[in-house]
Amino acid sequence: MAGGLVALLDDVAALVKLAAASVDDVGAAAARASVKATGVVVDDTAVTPRYVQGLAPERELPIIKRIALGSLRNKLLVILPVIMVLSQFVPWLLTPILMLGGTYLAYEGAEKVWEIVSGHREEQAEVGEVDENAVVTGAVRTDFILSAEIMVIALNEVDTEPFLARLIILVIVALLITALVYGVVGLIVKMDDVGLHLAGRESGTSQRVGRGLVKGMPKLLSVLSTVGIAAMLWVGGHILLVGVDELGWHALYDLVHHLEEGVSGVGGVGGFLAWVVNTLASALVGLVVGGLVVAVLHVLPRRAKPDEGAAAH
Repeated sequence: MAGGLVALLDDVAALVKLAAASVDDVGAAAARASVKATGVVVDDTAVTPRYVQGLAPERELPIIKRIALGSLRNKLLVILPVIMVLSQFVPWLLTPILMLGGTYLAYEGAEKVWEIVSGHREEQAEVGEVDENAVVTGAVRTDFILSAEIMVIALNEVDTEPFLARLIILVIVALLITALVYGVVGLIVKMDDVGLHLAGRESGTSQRVGRGLVKGMPKLLSVLSTVGIAAMLWVGGHILLVGVDELGWHALYDLVHHLEEGVSGVGGVGGFLAWVVNTLASALVGLVVGGLVVAVLHVLPRRAKPDEGAAAH
C-alpha cells in the first residue's frame, strides 16, 4: 500500500513538473510572439493618440478606455476565433483576408494625406464638437486591422504548437499587447496634466520639467499624428507587399529585397538602411494603393458632380 502511494505521489510530481514546463513553454512562446509583433505595436501606439486630439482633457482617458475595450473585443471575440479556425482548416485564406485589411489601412492613411493636401482636414476641424462615438468607432475600426496583423504574426510564430497551446498563447498576447499599447497611449495624452502638476510644485526643477512637458506635448501629439498616418501607409503597404509574394507574384517583393541587399553591406548601418528601404517601399506601395482607393471613393465622384450639373444645363 505504501509503495503504491509513493508511486502515485511520484506520478503526481511528474505531472506537476510537466505542467510547470508547459506553462513555461507557453509563457516563453507568448513572449516570443509578442516580440515578433513589436513593429506593429509601435504603429498602433503611434496611430491612436491622433483620435483624442480636439477632445476635452477630461474625456481623453474615458475615450482611450473605450477604444482599448473595443480593441480587446476585436482580438478575443472576432480575430482570435477566426484565425484559429482558418489556421486549422484553411490556412491559405489568412493571406487574402489580411491583404484586404492592408488595403483598408492604406486607404485610411492615404485619405488623411488627401485631407491635408486638399485642406479638407482644416474644414473638418472647424465644424462643431467632436463626435465621441464616431471617434471610438473610427479608432476601433483602424485598430481591427492592426490587431489582425499582430495576431497573425503571433500565430505564425507559434503555428507548430498544439491547438490548445496556440489558443492560450494568443490570448496572452492579446491581453499583453492591448495593455501595453493603450497604457502607453494613456500616458502620452495625459503627460501635459502631469506637467501642470509638476509646474505647480515648489521645486524649481519640477517647475521647469513641468513647463517643458506642457509646452512639448502638443508638438509631440502633432508628431505622433503624422507618424500614425505614415504608419498606416507603411503597415498597409507591407501587408500587401508580403501578401502578393506569398500568393506567387514575386517580382515586386524581389525588387524591394534587391534594393535592401544593395545597402545591407554598408558598414555599421547596413541593417538599419535595409530596414529604411523596406519601410519606404512599403509606405510607397501603401500610398499608391490607398491613393487609388481614395480616388475611386472620393476624388472621382466629386469631380463627376459638377460635370453632371453642367450637362443638365
